[in-house]
Amino acid sequence: MDFGAFIQNLLNGLAIGSVYAIFALGYTLVFSILGIINFAQGAVFTLGAYFTYTLVVGQFGGTGLLAGLTLFPGASPFSGNPWSFGLATLVGAVLAGVVAVIVERLAFRPMRSRGADPLLALVSSLGVSLVIVNLIQLLVGAEIYNFPADAYGQVRPALSFQLGDRTVVIRTVQIIIFAVSMVMLALLGYVIGRTKVGKALRAVAENPGTASLLGISVDRFILITFFLSGFLGGLAGTLVGTAFGVAGPYFGITYGLKGLAVIVLGGLGSIPGAVLGGLVIGLAEAFVPADYSAYKDAVAFALLFVILLVRPQGLLGKAAIQKV
Repeated sequence: MDFGAFIQNLLNGLAIGSVYAIFALGYTLVFSILGIINFAQGAVFTLGAYFTYTLVVGQFGGTGLLAGLTLFPGASPFSGNPWSFGLATLVGAVLAGVVAVIVERLAFRPMRSRGADPLLALVSSLGVSLVIVNLIQLLVGAEIYNFPADAYGQVRPALSFQLGDRTVVIRTVQIIIFAVSMVMLALLGYVIGRTKVGKALRAVAENPGTASLLGISVDRFILITFFLSGFLGGLAGTLVGTAFGVAGPYFGITYGLKGLAVIVLGGLGSIPGAVLGGLVIGLAEAFVPADYSAYKDAVAFALLFVILLVRPQGLLGKAAIQKV
């Protein structure tokens, strides 16, 4: 591989890896608080993309119940320039966060209040995920929906620059995805590390009982955690949708599995680990030769397997301390 091809793959890997990172952070936040995996995160990811698409386009075809419905007889107020599309993306992510809060009320709180085994909450979230996915298919069908080409405004589809004898081309949408992802990661890091809300979340994650004795409303901060998780998942869904299209109700399932791989690779409960794990898996996929691109998912999980053999707690995870 020449240096130009290396740079091309590096840029592609950073773009998709950054999306994996912000999606996996949703898993990490919930796991840090409750110690369980929220399998509904993939469905929330899908919803975020559909919410934004609905605001920007406002119509669906295909075989769903909403086929032929036009929400905006004229032009949608959320299309036409990057600022309005950014607002639609924000609203879509907020709605995804609200759905995540509803999932917590339906699938997690009843189990928690009864002191049920965490495995039951995990199965409950999986059931809610399947309900959401099938509801999406019922309403809008299983067709692929693409965002308008000018969703980000009148920008060039791709940027190119010469590197030696090779022309390196990077899609503009990949640059935007990477930039938005880095901004979100920085904002989340600031919220968790510098604000009172972040300190309270860390206290709840460390010891819910002690946090409650200190006057922290554990239930309220669990809701905040789920909202943040859903917001990040919905945002990631929109970013992927703008790059590759909204590929049906089940397209979030694949990214859900990738998110699980990311948090295990980075270290369960570690926010820096989720970021590092996302970038590592994104880069691993990007450097799979084009002739073997159909196997890039296998390469990512093989890398996960090898790293866990050497370091079972993940790249930045802490080894469990067993008291005797």
